[in-house]
Amino acid sequence: MDYIAAKHLLHRSKSTEWFGTDHTMNLYRGCCHGCLYCDSRSSCYQNPDFDRVKAKADALPLLRDDLARKVRPAFISMGAMSDPYNPFERELQLTRHALELIDAYQCGVAVATKSDLIARDIDLYQLIQGHSPVVCKLTVTTTDDSLAAKIEPRAPSPSRRLAALKKLSQAGVFSGVLLMPVLPWLEDSKENILSVVDSAARAGARFVYAAFGVTMREGQRDYFLNGLEGAFPGQGLGERYRRRYGARYSCASPRARELWEVFSARCRELGLLYEMRHIISAATRSYGDRQLTFFTE
Repeated sequence: MDYIAAKHLLHRSKSTEWFGTDHTMNLYRGCCHGCLYCDSRSSCYQNPDFDRVKAKADALPLLRDDLARKVRPAFISMGAMSDPYNPFERELQLTRHALELIDAYQCGVAVATKSDLIARDIDLYQLIQGHSPVVCKLTVTTTDDSLAAKIEPRAPSPSRRLAALKKLSQAGVFSGVLLMPVLPWLEDSKENILSVVDSAARAGARFVYAAFGVTMREGQRDYFLNGLEGAFPGQGLGERYRRRYGARYSCASPRARELWEVFSARCRELGLLYEMRHIISAATRSYGDRQLTFFTE
């Protein structure tokens, strides 16, 4: 494991619109899941060796000091730029020890991951949820393990992620699914979307948050499109993307409107939250007046 220097772990968010969090934190840099579509490998993030995971040096003392300086409890997002449950976390336990600090300083946390290792820390999420909001988000863009193995080749399978979601939900931890990205011409069918929603509901998810399309930009676009050609030879997917989307950043599925109608209707039928404002409200409302401190400094 290589280590890189850092001055701070907590960074103030520009907006609280993403699950209500007001700070972000990345204990690791880079990711080894190998997802073809990952936006974090874009040139703007200046991490050309993205597939090699590095840990932040002195991460836990830095986090402790950052938390100690907070006048009010933070609501911290983890997993925006690197998966906090990469394979090295099993031994290093930086994420687990960071959760212990978050609990000690009475802060909240929202975690996004593609790993079933998140279930290891159920005890800490329960402790944190006793005083502050917790949102556990597992990315599931298809329930087809064989398809996922082509587009997310080194990530735990969707089946394993859904099993972890079931453990979280059974333990009373507020958790759900990120249904994004939904890759045009591969995942943007009604059958795939409904399969994810139904599977999430069976696993006890409180929410499914979706975006029907993908993003592409410099440094990531060619990797993604060349990866599609390699994973699905003879289908011309890379060229099809180039013709339709060109240099566009936000690339919505041609079926996005139709999929949204089907998706939202099924979520309502199953009692799943699917709009951000409702997810944030459900995650934070049980903390009374204290929830207001999560949105001010």
